[in-house]
Amino acid sequence: MTKPPDPRRRSQKSHDAILAAALELCGEEGYGRVTIEGIAARAGVSKKTIYRWWPSKGAVVLEALHEAADVAAPHPDTGDLAADMRTQLAAVIGFLSPPSHAPLAGLIADALSDPELADQVRERLIRPRIQQFEQRMRHAQEQGRLHPEANLDVALDLFYGPLYHRLVFHLGLPEPEYLDTLIDHVIRALTPSQDGRA
Repeated sequence: MTKPPDPRRRSQKSHDAILAAALELCGEEGYGRVTIEGIAARAGVSKKTIYRWWPSKGAVVLEALHEAADVAAPHPDTGDLAADMRTQLAAVIGFLSPPSHAPLAGLIADALSDPELADQVRERLIRPRIQQFEQRMRHAQEQGRLHPEANLDVALDLFYGPLYHRLVFHLGLPEPEYLDTLIDHVIRALTPSQDGRA
């Protein structure tokens, strides 16, 4: 006897298709030109299905990026802070490059005029990654790789600020040599000196 279709599996398949369609269309057309109608058509679902799960295009793209970031840029912890940050920052650079660049840049621009979306971007996309970074830095402090009083907010800005500065002003994302230099400088600034001072 043929089993009836599992509605949970069908829902998950539609959910995944919608997120994939949103990122694909942003890459092809630019975030500003993407519509819920277009996402629905590409995913093979109705607009009603999308609005049942998300209130807006921005919310769809946010969830798609949130899931993609989890896969693309985890924080390794091998005990070698420089190597781990090189791996992680290279992954972030990959995430900031096409095809993720268009949806991310569009979402950030949209959030500038939509406080509710801005809160969602901060809480779902940004803050969890900051917490992962802080966890990795605290472990480095426990190992004596960073000064125990190093300001982790400043560390965050030092590591990631240059990436977003270069992204926003179209200066080109860092090449490997620049990335190595950046990491060396930041770690040196946060590493205890021989006499115990930062």
